[in-house]
Amino acid sequence: MIKIMKMGEVPAGQIFARTAVQTDVAAVVSEIIENVRKNGDRALLEYTKKFDGAELKTLEVTPEEYDEAEAECGAAFTEILRQAAENIRKYHSLQMREGFRTENAQGMTVGQLIVPVERAGLYVPGGTAAYPSTVLMDSIPAKIAGVKEVVIVTPPGKNGKIAAPILAAARIAGVDRIFKTGGAQAVAALAYGTGSIPKVDKIVGPGNAYVAEAKKQVFGQVSIDMIAGPSEILIVADGNSRADWLAADMLSQAEHDRMASAVLVTDSAGLAEAVSVELEKQIPLLERQDIARASIDANGKIIIAGSIREAIGVANEIAPEHLELCVDDPYAFLPEVRNAGSVFLGRYCPEALGDYFAGPNHTLPTGGTARFSSALSVDDFIKKIQYISSDRDSLLKCAGKIDAFARAEGLTGHARSVTIRS
Repeated sequence: MIKIMKMGEVPAGQIFARTAVQTDVAAVVSEIIENVRKNGDRALLEYTKKFDGAELKTLEVTPEEYDEAEAECGAAFTEILRQAAENIRKYHSLQMREGFRTENAQGMTVGQLIVPVERAGLYVPGGTAAYPSTVLMDSIPAKIAGVKEVVIVTPPGKNGKIAAPILAAARIAGVDRIFKTGGAQAVAALAYGTGSIPKVDKIVGPGNAYVAEAKKQVFGQVSIDMIAGPSEILIVADGNSRADWLAADMLSQAEHDRMASAVLVTDSAGLAEAVSVELEKQIPLLERQDIARASIDANGKIIIAGSIREAIGVANEIAPEHLELCVDDPYAFLPEVRNAGSVFLGRYCPEALGDYFAGPNHTLPTGGTARFSSALSVDDFIKKIQYISSDRDSLLKCAGKIDAFARAEGLTGHARSVTIRS
């Protein structure tokens, strides 16, 4: 049963049960990465047989498999995917930025180019579950950024196939290639390349502890989006909120993972008790009730605060992945939010709206990293290249200053490279 406590009974830093990437998998992951570097596709095929129970001859999804998947999904669900993709595309298109060019005080031309990475690799969890939402959320921003080739890796089922919704979503999003491999070995393949899978410049997407550790180990060889941890939701609710709705929202995250954290902060003791009762009613209704039960019992909390403003202050300390403001006037409190991955405003805005359909990204910073990082966006797939152009007159205007600056740092070679042109 969920714990109910008063504000201050637990330090803000301990409200969420946060854990780092499992260090006990580091050695195993390192061995897998090295095997893939040395043996390429052969290693991937062996791991796919070992971990996924699928015997494959080739790794890449064929055009025929795309067609079969779209037929299997049916017109109705495919249309839902298209509508979600359009919302995601419209939102992320607004994130596009342009380069600039200007002159400084000495008359030099300075500027910045916006350039997409050449190739991006997307990790999509698979096997027993299918996450077409992740396909849309991770690939559409890359395409909008102008990435030339977007590649997906995802583990197949024992039948050697990728779940139909993943392939249908990939076709809608414009993904270029999909490969049937998962786990740390898939991350290694993206980082170093194999006979079949091309080396990429950026790897994004969620995964288990092995995937997270692999991303951590290949960082530097390639760029990554983040090291994602268990799902989190913090709900700030006033006494006018419905207990059954709040319980349902908490369970929408608790069902993800036994390590997920679902926390409610409210200024109403009565609402706190009512939500506790609702959780016990609703947990048995879930297909993943065992996971939700473990999450709620171990990591769930309901905290009674003195005011909604105090609750917002706690939210900023915690920096949750998802923050729901279930209050009478959520926009009044929005300017006070400083640390959150994504904010959901009002009583008719459950977190699941953001997971699937509204348009903002659902790949979000966890583990308190919302203090310094952001949701996946178009910016994750671009580089900013700066440039400078100077003629003789402009250089002479600051040559003496550069000479003094360089000599102050003991770098006379720097100084001479300027003064030799005087």
